[in-house]
Amino acid sequence: MLTEFLGRFAIGAIVAGGLTLTIGAWADDDDDDLTEGFFEVTVTNVTRGQQFTPILVASHKADVRLFELGKLASPGLQIVAEEGNVAPLTDELLAMPGVLDVTNSEALLNPGASVKIQVKARGAFNHVSVAAMLIPTNDAFFAVNGARIPRGHQVQVLTSVAYDSGSERNDELCTDIPGPFFIECGGPGGGAAPDGDEEGYVHVHAGIHGIGDLDAAQRDWRNPVARITIRRMQ
Repeated sequence: MLTEFLGRFAIGAIVAGGLTLTIGAWADDDDDDLTEGFFEVTVTNVTRGQQFTPILVASHKADVRLFELGKLASPGLQIVAEEGNVAPLTDELLAMPGVLDVTNSEALLNPGASVKIQVKARGAFNHVSVAAMLIPTNDAFFAVNGARIPRGHQVQVLTSVAYDSGSERNDELCTDIPGPFFIECGGPGGGAAPDGDEEGYVHVHAGIHGIGDLDAAQRDWRNPVARITIRRMQ
């Protein structure tokens, strides 16, 4: 189950491990009209050898969180991290009264490429979360965990590290990693989810070490892995 926390948080605390840059001055916190409308979330893959699965973007109130570091990931987030399937997490979020809109990019994102995703916001629904799996990995994902939507024509720039959902053992084997054609696998991955030795909580991912089929020289990364820009649609 997704965790909800009462209260408002500063963006620097919400986006754990990430860099936050806001261009322009903040308006008064009570002036929600300045966040009304559609916003464009641009995600850039800044890894060298990892693809992103379809990227989920949600708008919601301040007390909604995708996950909490050191805690068990929700079932929907586990499926995103293990399979790249955003449908269960979408259903989880839309069932919550604190969520306004959930959408996704509907395609893979290659290293160095960017994609733009539109999401609507209004009133107290003035925070955005983003998540997608890194492939090929067992259960790595990047995320923005409740960033405040910029007001007016301000632009917000964030970065995300790679997280591990802690729900699957990092064996780096082709049979246990979903996705398209991988050189190391001689074809698409398998996508099985091995049980046993998983960490059981969300943490910062330790990267690819070449202990299985994956080539660490090609697939490993140094954080951050994603750049996220949020701006109002013109």
